[in-house]
Amino acid sequence: MRVLFIGGTGMISEAASHMAIAEGFEVYLLNRGLHSGALPGARVLTADVHRLDDARAALGDLEFDAVVDWIAYTPDDVERDVSLFAGRTGHYVFISSASVYEKPPSNYLITESTPLDNPYWEYARNKIDCERRLMRAYRDEGFPATIVRPSMTYVHNLPIALGGWGTYTLAERMLAGREIIVHGDGSSLWVVTHAEDLARGLLGLLGNERAVGEAFHITSDEVLTWDQIYRAIAEALGVEPNIVHVPSDFIASVAPQMEGTLLGDKTWSVVFDTSKIKSFVPGFEASIPLRDGIRRTLEWFAADETRRTVDASVNAEMDRILASYARAEGGAT
Repeated sequence: MRVLFIGGTGMISEAASHMAIAEGFEVYLLNRGLHSGALPGARVLTADVHRLDDARAALGDLEFDAVVDWIAYTPDDVERDVSLFAGRTGHYVFISSASVYEKPPSNYLITESTPLDNPYWEYARNKIDCERRLMRAYRDEGFPATIVRPSMTYVHNLPIALGGWGTYTLAERMLAGREIIVHGDGSSLWVVTHAEDLARGLLGLLGNERAVGEAFHITSDEVLTWDQIYRAIAEALGVEPNIVHVPSDFIASVAPQMEGTLLGDKTWSVVFDTSKIKSFVPGFEASIPLRDGIRRTLEWFAADETRRTVDASVNAEMDRILASYARAEGGAT
């Protein structure tokens, strides 16, 4: 099968690229060519996809069995893809986000038919608009679109709500015995998924005619509290976490840029019904529990000191939130 990944070298998409190559797919990557050296076996089409003429020139007369866009975030991005790939691919997959589901949820159990509505997060609203445009293109133009909605997915990053996404900042704080923040009281339910499990489900969908016009979330069935997630990271580091619980709305009042990721996503308990992806991809099962996956993540950090970046601005922000909360709690007493 000839597949094109738009992007394909990012923190999450790279796992799918590696797996597709290992399984014998003919893999093309359309990106700016900045990180593709780590993917032997892939054929790189070098262009900025946002420059439509450059993308057309890079694609030439190539056609694909499937195209996956990992880096489409706005309706304009989707409009461009419909223009680029209509008649050029038998299957187009848009990587959306499980944050599109209604917030707050009316039911803790999320299915693909759960309403799409997120008043807190512009990122999620843009993804919703992308999905709606694609479904119109499918209904009105016969564009062969499928939507995939990952939830929090990790591989070389710590699956956390606060503490520096994509950095070693939270681990460094834990190792130093410093206070870390867990939003709410730590008991709300959440699901984290290893990128290899996401990739396995995604590749199983490619070229599946029944999947056209459908949406799927691809997540683990392992349901954990946020305290359990942070404690799993601490256990893998060999330390006891110094957790301070801070209400999500208080965090957002001190750091307004976190409103989307917290009130628009991670504040609410969510559990995903994965029966749909399993019915379309027989044998699919997310097989990497967090306890194992996080050890692999920390081994990756440990293998190269340059990977263990600590973001001073994240540390400063966490300290500011903690200090503000301590003052508020002191005033309350």
